[in-house]
Amino acid sequence: MAETLGYGAWRSPITSDLIVAGALGLSRIAADGDDIYWVESRPAEGGRNVLVRRGRDGGTADVTPPPYNVRTRVHEYGGGAVTVSRGVAYFSHFADQRLYRQAAGAAAPQPLTPPGPWRYADGVIDEARGRWIGVREEHGEAGVVNALVAIDLAAPGPGRVLAGGADFYSSPRLSPDGRSLAFLCWNHPNMPWVGTELYEAAFAADGGLGPARLVAGGAAESIFQPEYSPDGVLYFVSDRSGWWNLYRDRASRPLCPRAAEFGQAQWIFGQSTYAFLDAGRLVCTYREGGRSTLARLDLARGRLDPIALPYTEFGSVRAAHGRVLCLAGAPSEPGAAIRVDPDSGAVDILRQSAADTVTPELRRYFAAPQHLTVPTGDGETAYAYYYPPHNPDFAAPAGERPPLVVHCHGGPTAAAGTGLSLGTQYWTSRGIAVLDVDYRGSTGYGRAYRDRLAGAWGVVDVEDCVAAARHAAALGLADGARTAISGGSAGGYTVLAALALYDVFKGGASYYGVSDVAALARDTHKFESRYLDWLIGPYPEMAALYRERSPLTHADRISCPVIFFQGADDRVVPPNQTEMMVEALRRRRIPVGYFLFEGEQHGFRRAENQKRALDAELYFYAALVFGTRLGF
Repeated sequence: MAETLGYGAWRSPITSDLIVAGALGLSRIAADGDDIYWVESRPAEGGRNVLVRRGRDGGTADVTPPPYNVRTRVHEYGGGAVTVSRGVAYFSHFADQRLYRQAAGAAAPQPLTPPGPWRYADGVIDEARGRWIGVREEHGEAGVVNALVAIDLAAPGPGRVLAGGADFYSSPRLSPDGRSLAFLCWNHPNMPWVGTELYEAAFAADGGLGPARLVAGGAAESIFQPEYSPDGVLYFVSDRSGWWNLYRDRASRPLCPRAAEFGQAQWIFGQSTYAFLDAGRLVCTYREGGRSTLARLDLARGRLDPIALPYTEFGSVRAAHGRVLCLAGAPSEPGAAIRVDPDSGAVDILRQSAADTVTPELRRYFAAPQHLTVPTGDGETAYAYYYPPHNPDFAAPAGERPPLVVHCHGGPTAAAGTGLSLGTQYWTSRGIAVLDVDYRGSTGYGRAYRDRLAGAWGVVDVEDCVAAARHAAALGLADGARTAISGGSAGGYTVLAALALYDVFKGGASYYGVSDVAALARDTHKFESRYLDWLIGPYPEMAALYRERSPLTHADRISCPVIFFQGADDRVVPPNQTEMMVEALRRRRIPVGYFLFEGEQHGFRRAENQKRALDAELYFYAALVFGTRLGF
């Protein structure tokens, strides 16, 4: 029989020690012959990223030995750090950003690029010419220069420029016959989800590129993931209809018109939402109504057939030998690398995060999300996932409503997900509700919804988080007097702005959040250096608006406790952003917590720091926000 105990004081088996002990990040799944590869991020190894190979016999082995860390810093967010071809891995090592080659059976990787100011990502192997082709980012006295380059595998060097002049490049794709290269590029002030261009160019006799043909895209059209079919036709995803839909080269209509997102915001390299099973079929994932689906698409008929699977999130979609390879997640299942039969829906789990941690017994403590539509400003709507308190061992006193943590994602052009988060279950299993908000500007709901944030960052995102908290309280899902707000990066900015502009939240947690947007415009890295032009307006022309939108300007209006978490080596949101706000609040004697983690960048990768931050946030809320005693 369940014990009656107040919300927030429930004892839970989902501890921070359990979470970090089983934590394992999975990314970049790929196939090479009969072998399958993926990258594992291991907090227990200081956040090291390791390339893992699964052979035909089902055995697995690490490919990259310690201390090599498969991670690139191109655009600072990275992605696309490894390419595998004919049993050889080509990867970027985080410590020096050089490109390395790891041959099968070799004791140690061999460098392909010299030491210097270069970073590499998003590579493909040009077998016919014996070279790696990908993105190079050069950091020199003249600034940061991005280009597509080719590196001769027989005579390594920094690379020969194949395409340059644009501010950014991504997604090089070789045609099946090796005669042409397709790629994306874009220019400031655009981000890739605002406007990109897709080009195709034939190779010249000397290995360079001939004149490039503009295939699709422009300043107000976002192109995502160009890909050649096995018979050499170029495909891509475009949002020209208002939704990221699939297109074939020279076709004016989508292959399968649908008010759904077949693409994603290209924050990192190497993303993939579709792959070809053969010349007549592809497999794809799309997001609709707050849920992702994996489906087969018949290219001739435009028929889309969902594959019945127990997952709600999909990524890194590939195909090999008639099977689908992808990363998948669900509210009660840890993220996994899986292999799927596209006809029967049969699933093989290749690797699972927290496989030893998430037992049938532990699943009893998981809360399932509810997708809410939230009335917000100007008669519009926002969306959120509500996770109710859940613990089979406890029940709250009659009439009591739970404390609430409102979570605002980063980006801000990102999205809340429905894959299992033990971090979320850490709260709900203690009797604390969680509301994960997809404020206007989030991806997954079409171009118009995403564009609603243009010029309105610090306004509509804040309005929507406030509206979501009030809506949950009005529905009886939360105690409006015991509500906190938490977020990281752009989400941390939303936290601070909400605390400064509204008297709704009783406390907050900012993870590497922005406090002074003008300082961010001056200090941040190239990839996002003009992002604020779109989110707020051009700087310094609109300096007054930047001051108005900065939480630091309104620090005197924050009267509730705030806890801050920051990586000392963060180049995206530097530590001074956090420290300015900490100092402003301390001067006014507002209760403040501040954790600065040495060796961490934008996001915490080390197990000990993940544990410390999670526990500190809980203790902070219990003592200063919710007024509850802690249960363990």
